[in-house]
Amino acid sequence: MAEVALSGAELIAAVNTALVPHGSGRFWWLGQHSFIVKLGETRIYIDPYLDPNPARLTPPLFSPDGVTNADLVLCTHDHIDHIDPFAIPGIAQASPNAVFVAPRPHRQRMLDLGVPEERLRLLNAGEALTFRDLTVTAIKAKHEFFDEGPDGFPFLGFVVSGNGVHCYHSGDTVIYEGLLTSLSRWRLDTALLPINGRDAVRLKSGCIGNMTYQEAVDLAGELKVGLAVPTHWDMFAMNSEDPQKFVDYLEVKFPSIPAWVGRAGDGTTFGSP
Repeated sequence: MAEVALSGAELIAAVNTALVPHGSGRFWWLGQHSFIVKLGETRIYIDPYLDPNPARLTPPLFSPDGVTNADLVLCTHDHIDHIDPFAIPGIAQASPNAVFVAPRPHRQRMLDLGVPEERLRLLNAGEALTFRDLTVTAIKAKHEFFDEGPDGFPFLGFVVSGNGVHCYHSGDTVIYEGLLTSLSRWRLDTALLPINGRDAVRLKSGCIGNMTYQEAVDLAGELKVGLAVPTHWDMFAMNSEDPQKFVDYLEVKFPSIPAWVGRAGDGTTFGSP
């Protein structure tokens, strides 16, 4: 069940004070593919998109200088709504102890945005790092294309494991051969999956696509995730989708798997504390 939608200092305070017992996690959705995830006492920002772009349909819930509580910041790829050139420098200053994780090809981009090298961790697909009592494993993503270069894959998803749960943030991706196999090693307590789809008109304009809502449902269902969450459907008029289609299809095809849809600033728990 969705909580009351929060914003600004009220949302930051709610994240700080939320109790997350072992065997559970909590997340707050910020719109688009942006989340705050809390596992135990560790606060993780994933693809924080805070730029006050006038084209946004979902306004930013706070400014980067308000993010004083970030412990870990995960960035899936170098598009402005994922590695946000407005958000990253501000968060790096406001949370001076935060560690940033990004795909290996984006090292210089992160440095240019003001992330000190000693606070930057780089991953390629299949690699993992330990942060406190968490493990972050990188999963390659196919943002219509893999675009692998000499430094590795520029598009990643992340499985964050800790506090007795596993959370998968897919980044921007379509289904590809091997994705289900890669993810099957975990019993995922939640999966945060884009549903905005793709087509020729958007690709021709430079808008690279993602899973359709049907594909996202099938992935969540095959993995038997604990909670399926459709994302990346709300932000821009020409790149949106109705999340109720995801909910309805999931209910018909995989009725034992619950879905969560909320407003930006809503949050919920997952796992089994």
